[in-house]
Amino acid sequence: MNDAEAPAPATADAPWPVGLLAAKLRGYIDRLGTVWVEGEITQWGVSGGNVYGKLKDTEQDATVSFTIWSSVRTKLPDDLKQGDRVIALVKPNYWLKGGTLSMQVLQMRHVGLGDLLERLERLRAALASEGLFDVGRKKRLPFLPHRIGLVTGKDSDAEKDVLRNAQLRWPAVQFRVAHAAVQGERTVPEVTAAIATLDADPEVDVIIVARGGGDFQNLLGFSDESLLRAVAACATPLVSAIGHENDRPLLDDVADLRASTPTDAAKRVVPDVAEEQLRVQQARMRMSSRLTALINHEIDRVAQLRSRPALANRDWIIDSRADDLTRYVARGVELIERTLERAETSTTQLTARLRALSPQSTLDRGYAIVQGSDGHIVRGQADAQPGARLLITVADGSIDAIADGAAADGSGTDAAVGDRP
Repeated sequence: MNDAEAPAPATADAPWPVGLLAAKLRGYIDRLGTVWVEGEITQWGVSGGNVYGKLKDTEQDATVSFTIWSSVRTKLPDDLKQGDRVIALVKPNYWLKGGTLSMQVLQMRHVGLGDLLERLERLRAALASEGLFDVGRKKRLPFLPHRIGLVTGKDSDAEKDVLRNAQLRWPAVQFRVAHAAVQGERTVPEVTAAIATLDADPEVDVIIVARGGGDFQNLLGFSDESLLRAVAACATPLVSAIGHENDRPLLDDVADLRASTPTDAAKRVVPDVAEEQLRVQQARMRMSSRLTALINHEIDRVAQLRSRPALANRDWIIDSRADDLTRYVARGVELIERTLERAETSTTQLTARLRALSPQSTLDRGYAIVQGSDGHIVRGQADAQPGARLLITVADGSIDAIADGAAADGSGTDAAVGDRP
């Protein structure tokens, strides 16, 4: 179309048709031709043999969409993937019907590891060396949390999935929801603040950070170092439920538990009341069965014991021991009588010996015992001076006497003894 054929300027009274505007845009874009660009692949999806993706500037927050037709894809390296840093020969292409602008890729090749992946790998290695990924530091989740803290986007599908599935499993479960941005520049500060708030609540037993997935670029906030260190310092067990399998953010490695989706997080954190009731019933049945078997076993043991001869006939032990008892009684009587006879003979002998040695026997033969006034035995004349008082003991009693002196006949009597006046 030359200048003579150019349409008149558009006015309110004579506006351009949409098709005209679209055609003019397409013509202008087509004149741009091809250009080599450098960037990082942040999205790579294959559909019908064609590739649809996004290319991000390595320094600025700028992204363009691109398309690789199947005929071009066969000429490109097979290992191209999300996260790679590449240079590409692109041609702007404006689609009239959809009104969208896309870069049609004609050539593409690697220029090295993408900055984002390189930075994430360095951070991953640093955190791993500090032990933030170690299994030993991960906290166990409570069996039945009193209250669950949930960090997610407001009115998001992730929030609805967690709440619905948790309440279906345990209707009495309670939640404290802290809404935060889950993509964009506000993700890190808002999610960090929400975690700190829930961690400070003594009634919150476990925290779930949930998001409904997304492309690699949208998940970068969940690999931020400040956020990861806040999660590692959290005293409350934390579950990561970002819901993205291909490109796991580093939050999955630092969290105490990783759930594949928000729905999976609800199932991992909240027990199923029906399953728990069934487990209790099964446990009660097993206990009852074991107890019944134990009682029956003991009943059989008692019956076996009672059937033994020793317990079946209680008189057998008396009957079997009756003869022995009679023999033992007779033997006991015999031994006692023999012992008494020996004791009686010994007693008689000792009595005779005692009587033979007794002073009374000597007195019975006519002898007497003379004692002085002081009770000493008079053994000679010197012990009984004239006038001394004496006590003479004879067989049937005692006699008081006074010594007169030596006997005149010298018959051996040491002193003459007279009766007491």
